[in-house]
Amino acid sequence: MTLDKYRSLADRALEPFVTAAARLGLTPNGVSVLAIVVAAAAAGAFYLGGDEPLLYGVGAVLVFVNGWLDLLDGALARRLDAASEAGDLLDHALDRYADILIIAGLAAGIGRYDLGLAAVTGVLMTSYLGTQAQAVGLDRVYGGLLGRADRLALIGVVGALAVVVTDPIREFTVVGWLLIVFAVVGHVTALQRFYYAMGDLR
Repeated sequence: MTLDKYRSLADRALEPFVTAAARLGLTPNGVSVLAIVVAAAAAGAFYLGGDEPLLYGVGAVLVFVNGWLDLLDGALARRLDAASEAGDLLDHALDRYADILIIAGLAAGIGRYDLGLAAVTGVLMTSYLGTQAQAVGLDRVYGGLLGRADRLALIGVVGALAVVVTDPIREFTVVGWLLIVFAVVGHVTALQRFYYAMGDLR
């Protein structure tokens, strides 16, 4: 269940946007910074969505924009032949901060910081194991049950759903259930990536 394997299709869909960004004089790093700003706005919308559910819809749209920009910065770097290790480091650091902001906004909006902590550790460990494989000489690992593209898609869908489904379902709201999924499946995905990497190192 990972959307990361469809990156090539996404890259083709991005072509018009890459062309537009290049003509506007945007840089890959500039797009990365714009993505984190959008993520912070999404987090704010989710935080306020606990009191005003319509804002969950705004947050959902902003999350999809963040994901689109996250794809755009890499495609733009390749188009401009500007890919670099420094740019890759910046992109991944900002992606992690975006993950933290968005999940913190979701947790704060429903007042469930315990679920937020469990979810964010699962998400960060998933990302860490993916890049740590590369650090020990393997290819970067994107596999497992829940990659970043999957998470952003789920957040967008649940954010839109939270606009109309406001009553708890067996104690938790739909946002609460989303955080539970991230907590459980995130750690399972991290363990999957660890298993794959260890298998390749033997």
